[in-house]
Amino acid sequence: MSERTDLLQGTLDLLVLKSVAGGPLHGWAISKRIRELFDDVLQVNQGSLYPALYRLEDRGWLRSEWHKPPEGRRIKLYQLTAVGRKQLAAEQRQWRMFVGAVDRLLAAT
Repeated sequence: MSERTDLLQGTLDLLVLKSVAGGPLHGWAISKRIRELFDDVLQVNQGSLYPALYRLEDRGWLRSEWHKPPEGRRIKLYQLTAVGRKQLAAEQRQWRMFVGAVDRLLAAT
């Protein structure tokens, strides 16, 4: 049985931006992608995900578009903007610095 971990404060933006970097996804698919990438160790609940999507869209990092697939109801697809790609790169740099600092701390005697 794998342990589940709460998201570290501030990582949700990075996870969402990275999830949609490969192409447009709807909210549930973003959540599913995060679960799959982390082997169910990290999960994003809907109460956190949708406010994050709206916030990222307000900041201009994501844009959304309604789409109606042939098999069913409308879905809102989210994708990165050019500004969102720059923000993703910045978030990745910050994350790597954080991880490096924690690694140094853990290695200290």
